[in-house]
Amino acid sequence: MSAVVIDLQNAEDLRDVVHRSVEALAAGKVLAVPTETVYGLVASALHPEAVDRVFAIKGRDADQPLAFATKSLEDAMDFVPDMSALAKRIARRSWPGPITIVTSAKHPDSVVHRLEDSVKAATIPNGTIGLRVPAHELTLQIMRMCAGPIVMTSANISGGPDPVDAETVVDTIGDKIDVILDDGPCQVGRPSTVIEVGDTVKILRDGGVDQASIKRLTNFIVLIVCTGNTCRSPMGEAIFQDLVSKNLGCEIDELPARGVQVLSAGIAAMPGALATEQAVQVMRRAGIE
Repeated sequence: MSAVVIDLQNAEDLRDVVHRSVEALAAGKVLAVPTETVYGLVASALHPEAVDRVFAIKGRDADQPLAFATKSLEDAMDFVPDMSALAKRIARRSWPGPITIVTSAKHPDSVVHRLEDSVKAATIPNGTIGLRVPAHELTLQIMRMCAGPIVMTSANISGGPDPVDAETVVDTIGDKIDVILDDGPCQVGRPSTVIEVGDTVKILRDGGVDQASIKRLTNFIVLIVCTGNTCRSPMGEAIFQDLVSKNLGCEIDELPARGVQVLSAGIAAMPGALATEQAVQVMRRAGIE
């Protein structure tokens, strides 16, 4: 039987699409959903038979684990309570987005250890776990309403072309899955970049984010904020850059390559509380908590 294809761009009520998709996942169905990278194949991790179907549909080797689609960094912390500071930094700056983070899943409080053994074998066979927050609002809404974890992989046969539109999904696996949500071509059109993160970063698969961008995401960022005089922030930036470059034994323009970025933001003539809030907003835009 062919999958039900739902055209999101012409749907009368997207909220109804979200509810129907959540109900389908709760019933153990397998769906193809849009993301910013490629179309993804998703199933509820609470249904081992659905996870088995994903492997069967993909024709995937058992030693190639499935990743989990998560709603946010906070949700990912349920899977990896002891996530490293470096992994959290990258996640905070890149999610939702085209990066899958692979890290240790050995913490005893990880929610993954509450899943069936067959699901754990499909997702953490080597003691590591893949996590991603896709940058597609409707797909995120579906995950926010699901009761349990969602496994995700690309909606194609292993080794086949990347499914950057719903038509490709229909042509290749449309008779093997239950629902396809069609939202037109994917924005990025390449799979997510997969990185293994512990104390350092290793790129496991090239994708939508290049190596130079990954490097920038790992950098330690210092933001100099002055609430009194706008000229003092760039002065502080220059002084701090000089001090750090001398400490590291490099030129100032070499600091980003050495893993340090120094920024400044002047916020003058504001009441204290307003200046503080403005500073927080600047820090968030810079990727700093």
